[in-house]
Amino acid sequence: MLTCEICGEEIMLEEDMKTHFLLIHLENDMHCPLCSLYGVSYDELCFHISSAHPEKEHREQDPAHPTSTAGCSAGTNTAGTESEKPQTAPMLLLSQFCSAGESCDTAAEATFTTDSVPSKQNNTAESGGSSSGETAPITSTQTTQSAKTRQQESVRHCEEDCNEIKSEHSKAKQKCLSSLKKEKLFSCPMCALVCSSAFILQEHVDLHLQEQLSAEGSALEVCSPALTCPSASSSSGEKRFDCPMCSVVCSDSFSLQEHVELHLDHGAAGNSAGSPSSDLKLARQLQQEEEQRRRQEETQQEKEEFKKLQKQFGLDGKGGYCRQMERAMERAVARGLMAPAEFHCRRAEMMESLASGLDDGRTRTQGVLRALYEYYQTNCRDCVHVWLSADTDHYCSSVGDKGWGCGYRNFQMLLSSLHRIETYTPVIQEKTMPSIPQVQRMIEGAWTQGLDPQGASHFNQRLQGTRAWIGATEIYTLLTCLGISAHIIDFHQPTGPGDTHPQLFEWVKQYFCQSNRNSRLPPRLIQTSLPPLYLQHQGHSHSIVGLEQKKNGSLCLLLLDPGSSVSDIRKLLSRDTISTAIHHVRKFPSSLKHKQYQVVVVQGVLSGEEKQMKIVSSRTLRAERIP
Repeated sequence: MLTCEICGEEIMLEEDMKTHFLLIHLENDMHCPLCSLYGVSYDELCFHISSAHPEKEHREQDPAHPTSTAGCSAGTNTAGTESEKPQTAPMLLLSQFCSAGESCDTAAEATFTTDSVPSKQNNTAESGGSSSGETAPITSTQTTQSAKTRQQESVRHCEEDCNEIKSEHSKAKQKCLSSLKKEKLFSCPMCALVCSSAFILQEHVDLHLQEQLSAEGSALEVCSPALTCPSASSSSGEKRFDCPMCSVVCSDSFSLQEHVELHLDHGAAGNSAGSPSSDLKLARQLQQEEEQRRRQEETQQEKEEFKKLQKQFGLDGKGGYCRQMERAMERAVARGLMAPAEFHCRRAEMMESLASGLDDGRTRTQGVLRALYEYYQTNCRDCVHVWLSADTDHYCSSVGDKGWGCGYRNFQMLLSSLHRIETYTPVIQEKTMPSIPQVQRMIEGAWTQGLDPQGASHFNQRLQGTRAWIGATEIYTLLTCLGISAHIIDFHQPTGPGDTHPQLFEWVKQYFCQSNRNSRLPPRLIQTSLPPLYLQHQGHSHSIVGLEQKKNGSLCLLLLDPGSSVSDIRKLLSRDTISTAIHHVRKFPSSLKHKQYQVVVVQGVLSGEEKQMKIVSSRTLRAERIP
């Protein structure tokens, strides 16, 4: 088995190997050594040299211009006479595969020691391919034959040696090409490519260098310092991306992201090199900053909410009853609703009332309970029982306490009822009604006696000159200070469906029923001697002056609202309008749906010792919770 040294193909016979070498490797790589012709077969190239370059062969035939093949001397003839052989077309083709550094043995194999070496084209002259310059002259010192005999012998020798010439020629080509294949291989220093020519290798390396330069140029265009070329990006009109950590300007967001990540990686590497626990320290620092910021936000929010509450409950320091009254009258004068003379007259009356501490009675409505009693005597036959409290006057809010004076007005209603009950005459000797500023002064006096220290601290020991709201605890404090026993009932959560308070209604029923416990069958309409109940819920307060019980067992409270105007309450005094006005007084369970209700109930008169005990126990006020 024979193996081709050039391509590695395996062939069985030597003749097939020669044919393979000639057809695949020699004829496919034939090119003219005298011009740029290539890509032709061996026979075509020989014919091309003989026909296109005859002057080269003529110079070779001239003895004055001897030519050697690759610097190697020609061999002697069989007779021992040394003479130089001319270089024909096949010799020229062979010379292109031989280099100056090759041994003379290789050149000797390409030199033929025959008396006559006719060209391949001369042997086939009979087929039409002959030329006068295709045969070289044959020189011999020993022949004495005629020219005709020499010509016949030359033809015979040429025919005999033709195959030998081709064989030797193929061997020379194979050896030259194998030596070129083994020796002239050039490896690229920048990649794994192997070139067969130094020129090809140079062009290949130049391509590497050009790609590298173009890559560096594009990198410089993508990311360039802003100080070096500030006009390049601005003049092009493209969007610029400035690095937030240095003066570099990038052409797109992706390049900017990579650039900033290099900054961050470098900083993280420096931090990690400085201390191994830098990440933990950073996390703790961020957590502390977050907590501090959250505390500041919560503190600021609490301050704002506290200011809103102060404004809502009249503790913002913008004046109290007197100042609000003056502003309301000034606005009425400005709008033309009040004459300047009337303004000064009413202002003088207000100042006189404040000086005396008595209410001017402008918001007072008397005879409300009497009107209700007369109404139930003749109407509302669907009511099984109706309970009414002792006679009570209605006090509505004025322009001086509008929006915040409901607690003071309900106290005035309760006090007006106590004035009519003989049980409370020893402790309430004066039958006068204090004004709102006077009620504020009375509560402050109760605080000085030690009652409800927590409430006093809440209002900062001061109510006068403010628009502060008061609730059930302040009413309890004020009644205790007057020597009246009071108690707070706390309905702290709904006890019925739909956030209603049916237990509140039941408790009110039990309160009014205590006046007729001895009677087996209570009458339909009962006016008791019990004072009204103070009812407080978030944002407002009422006075409970009665209770209705329907035939179906449902209960309905009768409430007096200080928010109702004098004209609305006076409709209860008229028989023509009471049937419609009473709807504003009735309150069914579905109408009372606040989350929490507190009731202040009056339970008699306190002795000196009991009052002192109440003062001591008021340090922590306790209410009866239902349920």
